[in-house]
Amino acid sequence: QVQLVESGGGLVQAGGSLRLSCAASGSIASFNTMGWYRQGPGKQRELVAAITSVGSTKYADSVKGRFTISRDNAKNTVYLQMNSLKPEDTAVYYCNVKAGLNRWYGIDGYWGQGTQVTVSS
Repeated sequence: QVQLVESGGGLVQAGGSLRLSCAASGSIASFNTMGWYRQGPGKQRELVAAITSVGSTKYADSVKGRFTISRDNAKNTVYLQMNSLKPEDTAVYYCNVKAGLNRWYGIDGYWGQGTQVTVSS
């Protein structure tokens, strides 16, 4: 009943920018947490950034000051603006939505298919 459609991934040079989008459709809870997780080569999945439907946010220390998460509640769409990209940001980025607020971690919820972000040096 819930579908997440991601877009915006691609190849960019170090120092460049990308903007990821994820639109959720279906029976989305009014109070929810939408976020981006990533899995790089040889690494575990990690939270990148997340935002609730009332505006609270969480960022990984590695992206603070470089990435900005935002959302359009009317469209159930979350965005991730990625600036000053580094090669270590290279990963598959997955969109996630969880019912409830401040759900920053965990494998539960609904997941997108993932979009590849590659940062060249």
